[in-house]
Amino acid sequence: MSASPSVGSNAPDLPWYRAVGSECDLFEHAWRNQLPLMLKGPTGCGKSRLVEHMAAVLDRPLVTVPCHDDTSAIDLVGRYLVRGGETVWQDGPLTRAVRQGAILYLDEIAEARPDVIVVLHPLTDHRRQLVVERRDEVLRAPPEFMLVASWNPGYQQGLKELKPSTRQRFVGVSFGYPVPEVEVEILVGETGCDAGTARRLVGLASKLRAAEHLGLVEVPSTRVLVHVARLVGVGVPPRLACRAGLVEPLTDDVDIARALTDLVNLAF
Repeated sequence: MSASPSVGSNAPDLPWYRAVGSECDLFEHAWRNQLPLMLKGPTGCGKSRLVEHMAAVLDRPLVTVPCHDDTSAIDLVGRYLVRGGETVWQDGPLTRAVRQGAILYLDEIAEARPDVIVVLHPLTDHRRQLVVERRDEVLRAPPEFMLVASWNPGYQQGLKELKPSTRQRFVGVSFGYPVPEVEVEILVGETGCDAGTARRLVGLASKLRAAEHLGLVEVPSTRVLVHVARLVGVGVPPRLACRAGLVEPLTDDVDIARALTDLVNLAF
């Protein structure tokens, strides 16, 4: 395994990431010990950025697959295609990642079809094998290969669940929204906005996350705040930036939007 910069570092050539706990250290330990990793948490809390950051830190190629209802095992493993009158095999992202010793990131794994989970099982235990049935081929993952998956348990509750037999194949890290002082630091580091704007945005988000009476389906994520901060940073007035980057993405309900706008006007 290749040498790498120190975990959690933010060298100029690395995707920016501010650790909020021991997730960077745990990620590296899982990679070095050939353990699959599950990232659990709400949307926009930094799961994907952590994977990007750690792939760069560990100097490994990153293959990302956004999972959805139509994601099948064939999509991941590969298929035969007809090209120029010939039938040729094309590796899917899972097969490419295994061959390259890459980090494979399955974003929102619970959205994928059940046959995907069946294909993953031999890769997530001591075998670390990928069975490519259509080519009668069995690939053994090299030591550098790592499988990382993410899901949002709160969003998936009652819709699609991961079976315990699947979940217990992973080591896990739970994510939440950072404490205010850390979230301010993230906004400043990610966007270069001034600390005053960052504090107001984080204060606004904290109020909205606690305001259950508003009936929001999802509360504002750190990603949403980053979008608003970027708009403010290029000269968009804060109230307009909040309207475009926070209110509009969170709701289509006129009354809720009005309530959110009132809170925005109080903050700015």
